[in-house]
Amino acid sequence: MRKDRECILHTAEEIVHIRRAAELTAQVRDALPKACVPGMSTLELDEIAGCLIARTGGKSAFLGYGGFPGNICISVNEEVVHGIGRADRILNEGDIVSVDVGVAIDGGVGDSALTFVVGDVEVSAEVSHLLSVTRHALNQGLAQCRMNNRICDVSRAIEREGNRGGLGIVRDYVGHGCGTHLHEPPEVPNFFCGSPGPLLRPGMVLAVEPMFTLGTWKVKTDRINNWTVRTADGKWAAHFEHMVLITETEPEILTWPKTTC
Repeated sequence: MRKDRECILHTAEEIVHIRRAAELTAQVRDALPKACVPGMSTLELDEIAGCLIARTGGKSAFLGYGGFPGNICISVNEEVVHGIGRADRILNEGDIVSVDVGVAIDGGVGDSALTFVVGDVEVSAEVSHLLSVTRHALNQGLAQCRMNNRICDVSRAIEREGNRGGLGIVRDYVGHGCGTHLHEPPEVPNFFCGSPGPLLRPGMVLAVEPMFTLGTWKVKTDRINNWTVRTADGKWAAHFEHMVLITETEPEILTWPKTTC
């Protein structure tokens, strides 16, 4: 590992472990929508995630991180990020749920998120648009994760899609480096913040994660649990996240589905 103020360049040996952690994270992430049914509590979903993570041989990268009490983050409807599983939070058909999953194993850390609809039901055109645009913005951001681009190229691509879609772009929470620790430099904003940011170099691993809303970009944190982040206007939000390795050629998306859990 080479570290400076702006970024971390991971060694080939570290990348082997990071790839493995990212793959396992993707397996758990993709199993959760299949396990989720209407009438289930978010605590039950968190417990399922805990079992799936244990089955990988790794540990939750979130549990205990900064005092976080859950195996994963489960954010429902107007909740943007950092939702905590609760026995009294029942998932209804047509809700949208963001699951943010992290697996730590053998010195590598994975981090990935997706938003899905609970139950076999058609959502409104507005919600469908929110999910589609946020997912597309992530893909556009990942396409810019190329050697000799800068962080701002990733940010601009994401922001452009959010603006085209007429969605709120959350500014208080951003993507980040991720590899041997859950959060590493640099930050990866989902909007152009006035700075070009670090140059992208082979060995950097980024967690790119747009968070868009149907209304304002402004958010507020739950005053009781001090974790759950909601939209300030109560409108729904979506969150998608992949990890990507910067190489000398094409971006390598580490949390792209490869196997099933």
